[in-house]
Order: sequence, then C-alpha cells, then structure tokens
Amino acid sequence: EQHCNRSELDEPLAINAMERFLGDYGIEAGLPLPRDRRQENRHWIGVIGAGPSGLSFAYQMARRSYRVTVYDAREEAGGMLRYGVPDYRLPQVVLDAEIGKILDLGVELELNTRVGREVSLESLRERHDCLYLGIGAQGGRGLRIPGADGPSVWKGTDYLERINRGETVDLGRTVLVIGGGNAAIDAARCARRGGAEVTILYRRTRQEMPAIDHEIEDALEEGIELRELAAPTRVVREADGRMTAVEIQCMQLGELGPSGRRRPVPIEGETFTLAADTLIAAIAQVPVLAGLESLDHDGNWLVTDSSGHLSDTVLAGGDAIHPGIAGEAIVQGRRAAEELHAALSGRVAGRAPDPDVPDISAEQVLFATKPHIGAVHSETLPGPQRVERGMAEVASTIGAEEFLAEVERCFSCGSCSGCEACYMYCTAGCFVRVEEARPGVYFTLNLDQCEECGKCIEVCPGGYLEAT
Repeated sequence: EQHCNRSELDEPLAINAMERFLGDYGIEAGLPLPRDRRQENRHWIGVIGAGPSGLSFAYQMARRSYRVTVYDAREEAGGMLRYGVPDYRLPQVVLDAEIGKILDLGVELELNTRVGREVSLESLRERHDCLYLGIGAQGGRGLRIPGADGPSVWKGTDYLERINRGETVDLGRTVLVIGGGNAAIDAARCARRGGAEVTILYRRTRQEMPAIDHEIEDALEEGIELRELAAPTRVVREADGRMTAVEIQCMQLGELGPSGRRRPVPIEGETFTLAADTLIAAIAQVPVLAGLESLDHDGNWLVTDSSGHLSDTVLAGGDAIHPGIAGEAIVQGRRAAEELHAALSGRVAGRAPDPDVPDISAEQVLFATKPHIGAVHSETLPGPQRVERGMAEVASTIGAEEFLAEVERCFSCGSCSGCEACYMYCTAGCFVRVEEARPGVYFTLNLDQCEECGKCIEVCPGGYLEAT
C-alpha cells in the first residue's frame, strides 16, 4: 500500500482494508479454498509446524491434490498468529475460520506432537516422501544483565502466549518493555490493557524501530511512553528478590552496522533509573531446534540453499530460516510448495514465475486525467476506548459499497483498463477492438500500420504501453 502510485495524487489505494474485506467476506459467505481435482498426486507430504509458513505450504500442496499431514507441538494450530498476536489485532475466531478452510481441503492435523518427543525426525522422513519445516521462531531471548534472572522479568513470547491463552497476568503498576519490534509493541499494548503504566525502552530512535509505524502510533495514543536511546543495564532488587527498578544507560547513534542501521553506542557517564514492577524483554526470537539438531543450522537458524532445501526431500521456510513478519513466512511457504510441486511433477525445479506485470513508476501515470478522490478508511476507536475494550477488536471492516468505491480509485498501473485513449488518438488505425473483450484485453495491435508517433504511449493513463 505504501508504494501505491496513487499516493502521488491524493492517497494510496486502501489495499490493506480491501484485502481484509475480501477475507471477511470469504469467511461470512463460506467460500471454500480452490483445489485442483484433475489429478490425485500419490506423494504424501509431511509438514512440521502449524504456523503461518507451515499452513501456507500445506494449503499450496493440498490444493494441488497432495496428501498432507501437519504436525505441531501445541494443542492448537496457528503458531505465532495464535500464541503471539493479540486478539485486538487478529481475533482467534478469524484464525480458526481460515485454518478450518485449509483443513477442509483434506489436510490432516496432528497436534500435541513434538518432534524429538512424541515422534522422531527420522520416523517422519521415513513416513513421508518429503518434509517441510515451518517451525517458526517461538523461543524468546532473555536479557543478559544483572538481576534479569529473578522474578518479574518476562520474555515477550512467554507473556504474549499467556495473554493469548486467556490468562490474567498480574504485572503490577509500572511495566517496562524492552525492544522496538512488533512483539514489543504487542506486549506493551497488552500490559496497558491490563491496567499498567507502560514505558517502552529502545536503544535506537523511533525512526530505526522495526515495528509497523502505525502500531507504534497506536501505542502512543493508548498512553504508552516511548523512551528512545535507552538500554537497560541492571535490574534493581530488594533483599527479598522483589524487583523495584531498572538502571538504564543513555545511548547515541554511531556508525552504520551490518543491518544498515546506525549502531547504538553508550554515552559514558549518562545513566538514569526508572521504577518498575515488571520488565518484559521482547528483544529477539529464535527457532526451537530440539529434535532437529541433525539438520544443517548455524546455532540459531536452519540453513537452506537458495531454493529452501535442507536436502533433496526436506525443505524449510519462514522464521525458521530468517526472522520476519507473518506475510513473509506465508510467501516462503507458497514458494517452497511451488518448488516442490515442480520437482515432483518432473519439471525443472524452481518456483512459478510471478504474474507478468511491469513495475510502473509514478512518472508513467497521467495524474492530470484523474480526479482527486480520498481513500476509504477503516474505523478505529480512539486510544482510551481501545484500552477500555481490552482484547476486543478495535478496527472495523469496510463495507461492500466502500470496497467497490475503492476499486474505482485504482489506476490499473501496468494494465489495460479499456479507456480507449490509445484508440482515439491513433491516426494510423493501429488499434483494433477485440470482439469479445475481457479484463485487460480490449484491443489487438497492428504494427504494420504503426507510424511510431508515440501518441498512444503519451495518452495511456496507466503506463501500460511502452516502446521497445
């Protein structure tokens, strides 16, 4: 959405709101996921991990009529979408409905099955023709500072899991959250909904925070304080072990590091102390590799080749190989399925090409032909009301009329919208109407008539036509 060319005219197309409308509509209407039933594939595919990457892979294989069994160590499927994303962002009823659609394709689900305990990796390799590992990164890293091993110090993953299980967690009156990613923002907003005064400490500035910007803004609107350039150095405790405060080092940004962000550097002699009842460390997540030690890994992440293979019959994707967001994990699951399906079908291995749509820049769009029309926006409650509602969803879905109005705002960049400008301006008569037009195909081009005047390119509103 942030790269939509329409933003150069007024506002970008509300792609996120439109996708949510389609998802909600599909659930409400009971629309099934598509499946190719033209042939049954005899291969039996195993998937370890029922999170976003594993479920994405399972869906892509099942819709191609493979037999698929998914194994997960927990009692419910969903991975971090279920145990790491709060209900106010992703209601579990929505997650249940989406997972149910995948299972309706015939995907088998074996829960409470931990590799290395209830089943071994070798037995799964013997049982299945191929395996996909989408185990995610559900292990939180703790703080390595004095006093962090005592009570009232949480890993962000552990705290969010307790909240998502519906448990009440007493954090006390004041809570400090360490980290700048989405998990840190989620933990802070959950703690705020629990009645605590919450401060986020981040060792860089807001500009460098990897969290989604509007999520940061939402947190601030809900009364959460952000202290930039601050890193904890010690948890202060009473003689009985009770936590009372956290000592904090002031930081400044130094040279660029390997990540492309400036390194946080301590400012000598500048520290301060904040009173706190609880400290939540949401600083990093890593895969739990217990039972998978025989696979190639670097100590933290599984190591695959460029196509996602650990071996000829074992693939991996998602946060198991590289930390990212759920959307990236879903894409990796899809691409791994395309890779495996191509190999099992006897074709040249490699993922299916993306749709052949050129990358159209804003300079190629004729904004002068477009009226100014503002985007539709999902209604979101004000910050104080969001806090009062607890874990209830805080943003509504747009309606069908709003969805259709937003469709009309699309410039169809790189595609033919049938506006007929090229037909009207071509004096040589190169453009011939198609008798049975369909979306994207309205004319054929007779190049023998072309005078290479370039008028059609100049008047094409969406940058579809170009000279080669």
